[in-house]
Amino acid sequence: MKVVIIGGVAGGASAAARLRRLDERAEIIVFERSGFVSYANCGLPYYIGGTIAEKRELTLQTPESFWNRFRIRVKTKHEVLAIDPAAKTVTVKDLSTGKTFTESYDKLVLSPGAMPTRPPLPGIDSERVFSLRTVEDTLRIHDYVRREKPQSAVLVGGGYIGIEVAENLRELGLDVTIVQRPEQLMSTLDYDMATFVHAKLREKGIRLELGRSVSGFKERDGQILTLIDSQDPLPADLVLLAIGVTPDSGLAKQAGLALGIKGSIVVNDRMETSVPDIYAVGDAVQVKHAVTGQDALIALAGPANKQGRIAADNICGLDSRYRGSQGSSIIKVFDLTAASTGLTEKAAASAGIDADCVVLSPGSHASYYPGARPMTMKVVFEKQTFRLLGAQIAGGEGVDKRIDVLAVALHAGMRADELKDLDLAYAPPYSSAKDPVNMAGFMVENLKRGLVKQWHWDEEPSLARDGSITLLDVRTSAEYERGHIDGFRNIPVDELRERLGELDRDKPLYVICQSGLRSYIACRILAREGFDCRNFSGGYRFYAAVTKERGMGSCATPCGMDR
Repeated sequence: MKVVIIGGVAGGASAAARLRRLDERAEIIVFERSGFVSYANCGLPYYIGGTIAEKRELTLQTPESFWNRFRIRVKTKHEVLAIDPAAKTVTVKDLSTGKTFTESYDKLVLSPGAMPTRPPLPGIDSERVFSLRTVEDTLRIHDYVRREKPQSAVLVGGGYIGIEVAENLRELGLDVTIVQRPEQLMSTLDYDMATFVHAKLREKGIRLELGRSVSGFKERDGQILTLIDSQDPLPADLVLLAIGVTPDSGLAKQAGLALGIKGSIVVNDRMETSVPDIYAVGDAVQVKHAVTGQDALIALAGPANKQGRIAADNICGLDSRYRGSQGSSIIKVFDLTAASTGLTEKAAASAGIDADCVVLSPGSHASYYPGARPMTMKVVFEKQTFRLLGAQIAGGEGVDKRIDVLAVALHAGMRADELKDLDLAYAPPYSSAKDPVNMAGFMVENLKRGLVKQWHWDEEPSLARDGSITLLDVRTSAEYERGHIDGFRNIPVDELRERLGELDRDKPLYVICQSGLRSYIACRILAREGFDCRNFSGGYRFYAAVTKERGMGSCATPCGMDR
């Protein structure tokens, strides 16, 4: 059996290695257009900033190491120009010599990845406008920064690549601006959770121009101007385009393969395309979202590697199935970590799912053990069934641990209230006896049992201030004085039982505290006394972070994050 693989990064390299482990006799050839194979895409921004010091550390394998260990022929700087499914051949161009030749195959695996989106804007071909996809792209940016010593940069786009490059350039001392059309960075987060990323970037001196449309670029006086509709241009010494990716599916289209979202390659759960003996994996393929079952594009390294393995299994006669992608992801933003898995509230609504969430601010480990830091956790679930739909976390230490636990729970099809039953490891330096994941489960269980009602930050502007409802802040008087929401009166929770006579039992109560715990305790006290009480999800700390970003809050004093 002869297998040809187009693309030698995550999916293609994984497929090649798995094929050899399953079939020692197969002839395996990998064609890679760039000069590097099996390289770490996710590490590319960190070479620009110098965190990864040696470029050789970006490549996990070389053509020589592939041959020595696996007897796989890897041809870098070889571009496949065409596929002939009827003849079962590919036309290949050696980019070093310019010569073309034909290679036959029994099975073909497409792993072309996705290209940085480059809209036809004026000036986009300037040598000062960069994109980042390959090792060569990284080397160009790295060398430009070292050679030209730029003082400023504009990043167009606020996804993973844009934020990671922004951080690395800022660490090198550049003035950095991120500009994009959406009003929030990181579409994998809901707006309220993205505000923590916004705040961290601003704290580190990165300027954010959100809700701005870029109309082109223009060189002037040794700089590159980023032209923005209805605003003065942004001058800088370099620009990085990071506005998303587009499936690199030109070969598939030419070969007559069925295409899906944004021209992606349609595959089944065995990674088979619409044409016999042709498989496709990685960022170029359309997958099923593991939570909604709907078609989706999810460009991440983890799914690409698994898909490569599955394609190889099926080529070799095994029966492996891809169960879909739930989009688990994580990013470092200076000393903040932001992570997500499954659906956001916004995505759930787009999928037609009636969703709710709980928000909590637990410590990274036991509060009495030194060094604990708060994290903000948002767990999304289906209202009627309490099925777990997704989660988002922003914080420091321990975020990665919790998001992975939640990703496993999501994969297993757990209800959100069942998170309370997970038996998770505990020692004071690592967690609390009630782990944050367990706490989220307790909160959902309370909602399910009707022990508590809740309200959310975006409901605050519509709360009546005419006396028809009672707005209550149960923090200490000192906390209240440092910042509170206009119209909320202060009765500390420890004084509440003695001061119930000050509250009208016929009016609904909306209660808030710093994190949501004391207001929950207050609501239990009030509910037992016959009050109709609603607890704020996330606490004042969360409210202040979100509304300070938007400038929409009704804080009687400046909304600050009291940590």
